[in-house]
Amino acid sequence: MSKSYTERKIAWAEKMRARGARAESIRSKDRLPPGQHLVKSLQVLDLGIHPPLPRESWSLEITGLVENPVTLDWPALMALEQAERMSDFHCVTTWSRYDCRWLGVPLAALLDLVRPTDEARFVYYRAYDGYTTNTPVDALTHPDAMLAHTLDGGELPVEHGGPLRVIIPQLYAWKGAKWVKQIEFRATDAQGYWEERGYSMLGDPWLNDRFA
Repeated sequence: MSKSYTERKIAWAEKMRARGARAESIRSKDRLPPGQHLVKSLQVLDLGIHPPLPRESWSLEITGLVENPVTLDWPALMALEQAERMSDFHCVTTWSRYDCRWLGVPLAALLDLVRPTDEARFVYYRAYDGYTTNTPVDALTHPDAMLAHTLDGGELPVEHGGPLRVIIPQLYAWKGAKWVKQIEFRATDAQGYWEERGYSMLGDPWLNDRFA
């Protein structure tokens, strides 16, 4: 018998907690992950393309193994649950910034909207600049994971992924696609841009999990 969506969501959250137990033991001793150093402001790292995306023409498609596929325009995005979260930002190139203040849609609320099916185990992200990356579905259940449109009280700047980017603070920041265009739920994992070039499929900074 198929599990209900609520049962699947609970199972994903438990899986995330189990996977993160070792990382949490490290995090409890030192807020800064292994091999990282602190900076005062977010650095700009991308493919060199900053796509102009007026909000009136922007859209986000959520597709794949979901019961309720949707395409959101900006008013529909803003009509979803909004929340402010404070989290740290860890780049695989060894810099971290503490206490980034994000406002946007919790990814847990997006799960509730589209309701991934039993078969959905992974998520593949496509961005307007051609960038791609991947995460497990359970990563989206983290309370600080979100679709962010505001940073530190102001509109998310284009160079940092505005108008909308993915934030998954328990993973290295390359897993949080800037200028996100499509979120696809999949049964099988798939490499994104950096994963094809030797980076980890998971990317947990507390396990120093940078490369495959």
